[in-house]
Amino acid sequence: MPEYEFVDVYVPRGVSRKEATRLLTDHAEYGHWELDRLMLHRDGSRRVRLRRRIIRQVRATW
Repeated sequence: MPEYEFVDVYVPRGVSRKEATRLLTDHAEYGHWELDRLMLHRDGSRRVRLRRRIIRQVRATW
């Protein structure tokens, strides 16, 4: 089963949808993050959980 690391990003109420999309796209392209969960709160703010796979390198035994 793959292991993931997570990061929570808080997007405040005043941030437009276009700016939030740009922020998340930058995280995805440059940090190799993918969307895990998005929570839209009643006040208009968003809490986004991003994840990326942890790749463990196997040690050579020779």
